[in-house]
Amino acid sequence: MGKIVAVCISERKGMRKKNIGEGILKVNFGLEGDAHGGNWHRMVSLLAMESIKTMQDKGLDVGPGDFAENLTTEGLELCTLPIGTKLRIGATSIGEVTQIGKECHSKCAIFYQAGDCVMPKEGIFIRLLEGGVVRVGDTIEVIE
Repeated sequence: MGKIVAVCISERKGMRKKNIGEGILKVNFGLEGDAHGGNWHRMVSLLAMESIKTMQDKGLDVGPGDFAENLTTEGLELCTLPIGTKLRIGATSIGEVTQIGKECHSKCAIFYQAGDCVMPKEGIFIRLLEGGVVRVGDTIEVIE
């Protein structure tokens, strides 16, 4: 079991996201108010704080939302979860892992600063099966 350490949105694609503390996960959309929302297999993006820490250890001043992830987690090895894994997020939301990593079409500022970026390899994407409120401090766990 892990926990949510940030709930992040951005107004436009290609921007770092800001932690809003809590949000609404909507079936067939994603995180309400986020530019990446929509009815597709990448409704919500997740990245582990442990992955962000590897970039901090390289000297980068980065934190939750800087990799354009919607939910920053702690305590789960997200990138090891197989596609199809179901996750309970907070009290009511359920997501299903649809993609591990992503192709970066254009290198971001983080890549140019560090020569690497964790989101393409360690970020995951989910579609929502059930929605609801998600808050910093909520649990996130793998369910059968």
